[in-house]
Amino acid sequence: MVERADSGAVAAETPVVPGVGKRRRGWVLAGVAVVLGGVLGFHRLVPNWPGRVGSLMESFLPWGGALVVVLLVVALVRRSAVALVALLLPVGVWVDTFGGLLLPGEEGGGRELVVVQHNVSDENRDPAGTARALADSGADLVALEELVDPQPAVYEKALAADYPHHVVRGTVGLWSKHPLSGEQVVDIKPRSIEEGWSRGLRAVVRSPYGDVAAYVAHLPSVRVGVGGLASQRRDESAALLGRAIAGESVEPVILLGDLNGIVEDRGLRPLTSQLALAESGFAFSFPAAFPMARIDQVMARSATVGHIRTLPATGSDHLPVVARVTLE
Repeated sequence: MVERADSGAVAAETPVVPGVGKRRRGWVLAGVAVVLGGVLGFHRLVPNWPGRVGSLMESFLPWGGALVVVLLVVALVRRSAVALVALLLPVGVWVDTFGGLLLPGEEGGGRELVVVQHNVSDENRDPAGTARALADSGADLVALEELVDPQPAVYEKALAADYPHHVVRGTVGLWSKHPLSGEQVVDIKPRSIEEGWSRGLRAVVRSPYGDVAAYVAHLPSVRVGVGGLASQRRDESAALLGRAIAGESVEPVILLGDLNGIVEDRGLRPLTSQLALAESGFAFSFPAAFPMARIDQVMARSATVGHIRTLPATGSDHLPVVARVTLE
């Protein structure tokens, strides 16, 4: 006769090995750290489809440093040595990529122009106040975008005393303390946009250090939706602008503009591949209420763009950026 087990008997428990769960979590954190370091270091290898996912990720690449800090805090709380070691990878990659921007920048030399770039917004309710704030920067050149009637006349009047030379083409303009010549439209209009769209200009600045070719541009906006990043028009416009700058015969060249992308965005490669970028400063310029990215850029060729920084908010949804450009 088979005896039944006593219903009150205590079932055998599975032995618990101390620290196993914590070690597993440590390895998970380490894996996330390695993946983050790979994305930061090899973001160009991330495919741009579907939905231009590569460009979308690159738009927020500098914020990878914030993710590193979060992982570091979690690793310290978990007391995970393996996660802390793995975090050396993304920390090293981030510092190598963006660490230089944290430095104050060197003092400018004698052959230097101070430049300001600002999308003043077509909804700016105080263009005169914006103009005064920009003039107070003491810049040699001031580039403006989203100039729509009747704003251009307001800027012309408010900036006339400090900037006697200026040119406006379409919705972009350049104000200068030094004489201008060779003013012309730069056609950066994507094929899918209707006629009448004009957002690029070029002029030669007769600076005290010689002629400088100055370009002002406002690339098409990008949008993030369910299909990903809609940047086709921006990318096409960047290619057209890059082609114009590549054929420029006057050196040095300075590009100022709202490029609707950060310099790591592969959509701006036609420009970033041939122009020098700011050596220091993050200068997040958009949105003005809580700046998340610098899409207002200063780039140059045969010149060095030193420290770039933002100016106080104006009536625009962008912050102005100012940089010192040292001519070679």
